[in-house]
Amino acid sequence: MFVFPVRVYYEDTDAGGVVYHSRYLNFMERARTEWLRAAGFAQATLKQDEQVLFVVHSMQLQFKKPARLDDALQVTSQLTEMGRGSFSCQQQIKHGETILLAAQVKVACVNADSFKPTGIPARIKIALESS
Repeated sequence: MFVFPVRVYYEDTDAGGVVYHSRYLNFMERARTEWLRAAGFAQATLKQDEQVLFVVHSMQLQFKKPARLDDALQVTSQLTEMGRGSFSCQQQIKHGETILLAAQVKVACVNADSFKPTGIPARIKIALESS
């Protein structure tokens, strides 16, 4: 399981100091990007060297409790399924031990030029499966 820390800033909240629902998507995107980076794959390098991009195919979210201004959050990412051209992961946003959001995310691999589906390169599969 990959863990990425996030701090809630004023720009993430409404007038009541509660995180906007769409900001959780940003937090999860950062966590997935850093998970790939920790596995040795920067997004720009994947595009340049492998000619692939990872795009969100679908997402199921469960909002459980709100995050608030200045909260220190942990965004977790864990692989749940690996396919030929996509993978699924479970993500959670937590404040301490409290789960604020639970998500199931399917990520597809596409060709960087055509945006057509393509297979995930073997070395990326291996790295994600072992992380």
